[in-house]
Amino acid sequence: MLDGRYGDHMNRVWEFLARGLARAGFSPNSITFAGLVLVLAAAAAYPLHGDSLIFAVWLAVAFSFDGLDGAVARLTGRTSKFGGYFDAVIDRYQELAVLASIAWVHDAWPAALLASSGGLLTSYNKARAAMEIVIDNAGWPDLLERLERVIFIVGLLALARFMPLVPATEIDTMNAGLLVLGALAHLTALQRFMRARRRIVATDEVTK
Repeated sequence: MLDGRYGDHMNRVWEFLARGLARAGFSPNSITFAGLVLVLAAAAAYPLHGDSLIFAVWLAVAFSFDGLDGAVARLTGRTSKFGGYFDAVIDRYQELAVLASIAWVHDAWPAALLASSGGLLTSYNKARAAMEIVIDNAGWPDLLERLERVIFIVGLLALARFMPLVPATEIDTMNAGLLVLGALAHLTALQRFMRARRRIVATDEVTK
């Protein structure tokens, strides 16, 4: 939703931050891969140090590469279809690694499964629709897209550091937060499915 509504403004910020990388000659795909390495390192380290605030800060830095790679591509004229595909695939691996690490540390496997499946279905429902109709990324301002999920996870990790339990309960904050994330992600997947259904049915009616 944020990316769809404010994408142009955000792109200008990313391009300002990415100028040094572009001048240094880094390719967009190398930045995408560097972001994956940082996320995997953060996810691997979390079970060792167990500090969710450190994990949150590390992820905030690592996930920023997701915006920098596209900015470098635009600044250097090196945009490509494979680059977009590569970035999307890496995004899925990053989310899975982060959620698996959280599930391991907090014993939150059911909640993490709900969150990861919601994110994957949100992505799939749009990608599969693109095989049937023309997709305009700006025309899909859904509730909990990739950026919102990242912000949610980083914020949840920071919150859990200072409030491990939901106030006045014995409920683990991380488990509860992942359940909320999963529910919102599946709601977003349903939102995308309903939009895709309307547009695909409309196309079918036109071609009859």
